[in-house]
Amino acid sequence: MITETSRRNAVKVLFVDDEFIEFRALKKKIADLSEPAVEVEYSQSIGDALEKIRAARFDLILLDNRLLPNADFRDTVPELRGIGYTGPIGVVSTDISGGYFQEFPDYGVDFRIGKDEIDAQTLQHIIREYVTYDVPEFWMDDYSI
Repeated sequence: MITETSRRNAVKVLFVDDEFIEFRALKKKIADLSEPAVEVEYSQSIGDALEKIRAARFDLILLDNRLLPNADFRDTVPELRGIGYTGPIGVVSTDISGGYFQEFPDYGVDFRIGKDEIDAQTLQHIIREYVTYDVPEFWMDDYSI
């Protein structure tokens, strides 16, 4: 059972994919992730994702490259950025080898990753890299002025 305290401290991830089975697979892959606590919500379309982002705070968005009716991340990510989302966005795809993936920074994408690469350790690394940075305790005195 998730307590209210851990829910507030949990990293909130929005997973946007038109295939619900992909969301279930992600949940299964990250079930072993205990640190940090992660809450994953699902959106089946960019429209639904936009509504959820307007209604709640998300620390990270994992976005399927191709969502109907949009062509790919070059259409969807500007929509997310256009409503003011400034957090990290990762494009998730079965195949990230296409040449246009080299353009991802130009569209506001922070990283790209293959669907087969996502597991608990990878998500933990992504969160540490893009969502939170833990300052070592021995540095704390330097930052508490």
